Amino acid sequence: MSYPPEKIWRALTQPHLIEEWLMQNDFKAVVGHRFNLRADWGAVDCQVLAIEPNKTLSYTWEAHGLESVVTWTLTPSSTGTHLRMEQSGFRPDQQQAYQGAKGGWPRLFAALERLLARSD
Repeated sequence: MSYPPEKIWRALTQPHLIEEWLMQNDFKAVVGHRFNLRADWGAVDCQVLAIEPNKTLSYTWEAHGLESVVTWTLTPSSTGTHLRMEQSGFRPDQQQAYQGAKGGWPRLFAALERLLARSD
């Protein structure tokens, strides 16, 4: 992404910005903080596992029987920032959840990109 890590970090950690590209939330950038992501289809229960400002953010992602972990890694590059997101913890019997994530995350990334393109 052609944005500095600090700008992407804000979009990943400020509740009013998270709401614009992901879901309504009560996120706080504090290890151990429990928060919810809410959408018209339901809610995701989360807990912050790790935070290294402008570098790493990790939290649990639990919904509809799925217990997974989402980890964001930001690495500065010559053109901006390499942003990596990994969601781990899918069981073999959770194909529906896996396919839902596989289909849903690209739309969320597109929304994140639109937010970054227009905000300071």
